Amino acid sequence: MGLYYQDDYVTLYHGSSVGDNAEPWWLADVLVTDPPYGIAWTKGQNNAAKSTAHAGIQNDQDTTTRDAALAMWGDVRPGFVFGSFRAPFPAGVKQTLVWQKPIDAGVVGSTTGYRTDTELIFLTGKHPKRPPSRSSVLASSGGVSRYRTEHPHSKPTGILEQLIEWTTGTVADPFAGSGSTLVAAKALGRKAVGVELEERYCEIIAKRCAQGALELEWTA
Repeated sequence: MGLYYQDDYVTLYHGSSVGDNAEPWWLADVLVTDPPYGIAWTKGQNNAAKSTAHAGIQNDQDTTTRDAALAMWGDVRPGFVFGSFRAPFPAGVKQTLVWQKPIDAGVVGSTTGYRTDTELIFLTGKHPKRPPSRSSVLASSGGVSRYRTEHPHSKPTGILEQLIEWTTGTVADPFAGSGSTLVAAKALGRKAVGVELEERYCEIIAKRCAQGALELEWTA
């Protein structure tokens, strides 16, 4: 693993987040991450939907990599972990939130008339006790073009900001992907450390962070 990008708020490493050579991202204060779900996701070419083929996400064949990272994180500090209904849940889940995607999401692969436009967010570890003042459904408005990047599973920074703003301290994302967690943390004036296995996505993250990543989407 090596240092790929760093500024006053964001530190990004290129390499694996698990294993003997991993940098100590697990020393942060809060985990906000979008790991491989363990569903062996791939995507075929769909010209009608303007969707290009994708061979899949590394380490997505099962939940081994996700679970190894969560074991390194432990159950003392709060975690927000995106995931799928179609894979085993992480151990020790305290509650689940639902991300409701935009109106044009979840069309590809749907055959029943109902879009596949929701994903789970698992709450792990210890979270502060608060009055129940927020909905467990986090909704995105606008279209997917507002947050789409070259990474096939980009998340809106507005959704990440909603999760991060109720926490304190340094944010960790050991599966940084397109960098939305890191960009959201920086926008909130928070320190963040990320790890990304694929260099092509590290390049996307570095560009977004260096440019300030002015996001156009907003959340309802």
